[in-house]
Amino acid sequence: MMRQAIGSFLFNVGFYLLSAVMAVAGLPVLALPARANAAYARMWIRATLALLRATCRLTHQVRGLENLPAGPCIVASKHQSTWETLAFNLVFHDSAFVLKRDLFYIPIVGWMMWRAGNIGIDRAAGPSALRSILRDARRAMDSGRPIIIFPEGTRTAIGADAPYQPGVAALYTQLKVPVVPVALNSGLFWGRRVFIKKAGRIDVLVLPPIAPGMARAAFMKTLHDRIEAATGQLAARQMTKE
Repeated sequence: MMRQAIGSFLFNVGFYLLSAVMAVAGLPVLALPARANAAYARMWIRATLALLRATCRLTHQVRGLENLPAGPCIVASKHQSTWETLAFNLVFHDSAFVLKRDLFYIPIVGWMMWRAGNIGIDRAAGPSALRSILRDARRAMDSGRPIIIFPEGTRTAIGADAPYQPGVAALYTQLKVPVVPVALNSGLFWGRRVFIKKAGRIDVLVLPPIAPGMARAAFMKTLHDRIEAATGQLAARQMTKE
């Protein structure tokens, strides 16, 4: 436990220093096109994950990437940790995230998220928020980018089964593209609001896509059941190792 605490402390210090340096150095990038901002963000994320490996001995493995369709798609993932909001920028190349619009107001880092073409959602806006998401998602797909959404809308603890929000159903029914469910066990290693980051390997499983055309309710049940079943299996497998 002491080693984990020391490693987590070193990671946090290194992460904030790295972020501060790259944020200031990246100010000129804000004037460049979206893809340049996204590329700069990936540099920062690679450095962050390397720091995570060095200090906390935490790595990851992704299986099932062959399930990604060749054309436009929506990636709908379980959300347990800050980790996937970083690493998925590398796992799913040139993707656009659906995230809280408030994040865009963070100086420099948030501005870069916006300039990179991510999709902000204003949860207080009601139906108009869904219209905004659809407009921005269409724009991202027109430029060949996959959309990443966390259907629960927030990080959930291991074993928690939060309700899936309607945004993912709106994207599925309106955009008429496959939805790729993703399961993971990141919360076992980098938990929500937990300082300690445990050594080990985060497992990510990309599941077969759900084809467009299902009724809304059937789609939501299928998506939920596939993600939750696979996530439970990943968590149980890791716990038996421990």
